[in-house]
Amino acid sequence: MRFSYLFTTTLTCLALLQGCASSDSKNINNELKQQVMADMVWVEGGQFSMGAACGKAASDSECPARLVTVDGFYIGRYEVTQGIFDEVLSGATPYFLGDNMPMNNLSWQQAKYFIKQLNIQTGLQFRLPTEAEWEFAAKGGIKSKGYLYSGSNDIDAVAWYAGNANNKAQQVGLKKPNELGIYDMTGNIGEMVEDAFDPDFYRYGPNINPVNSIESNHHLAYKSVRGGSLAYGTDESFNYSRDSASQSAVMPDIGLRLVLPKK
Repeated sequence: MRFSYLFTTTLTCLALLQGCASSDSKNINNELKQQVMADMVWVEGGQFSMGAACGKAASDSECPARLVTVDGFYIGRYEVTQGIFDEVLSGATPYFLGDNMPMNNLSWQQAKYFIKQLNIQTGLQFRLPTEAEWEFAAKGGIKSKGYLYSGSNDIDAVAWYAGNANNKAQQVGLKKPNELGIYDMTGNIGEMVEDAFDPDFYRYGPNINPVNSIESNHHLAYKSVRGGSLAYGTDESFNYSRDSASQSAVMPDIGLRLVLPKK
């Protein structure tokens, strides 16, 4: 369950992130580009069981399980850190501070604006993961060993969660990685994805590269958040667990992870 002191804001990204990089800059920052790409992990595409069987553990928005296929993609080895975020934008106000801390206390709208500016500065096409990509990577992709959490059945080995985080985010990469060498996909900071939070689409959407991001649908104001967080218990942190937040909500335990599609 999320912090009791969470709050929301309707401030726009432009108002909150003053001092942002120019959107019409044509100069590529090769040092930033190399820095970000050095921490991207290749996830070979494949088919997996998304969600869980309906029953005691899974909620109605997490079942039934269905076979989904995703193409290959690159994903961040770590959650986006404040150090990287600050290289791209200035003016953000994380709740948990530190260059190696996961960026936190920002909205989905702000995350999208950060990625837009990152793409301008690197010349690449980063984005948020789709919900299907996120879950495939969290489960270990084609190397999956079927763990409950990302990299282990022992949540303490791989995650900062309500049982060990003491209500604080931690530096990225301190726990064990999963089968693909990706860190903190369970716990620490909840991770925003592209998709709207919609149980109907989740159950009945396409089976190949599904993504629920049709701009005309009113329910898209609420986005899916994956991975649990430092405020979640063991039964809220499974690889298939889902939560949601308004796209303008700013929360101390929500951040992001980058994806780069294969061209």
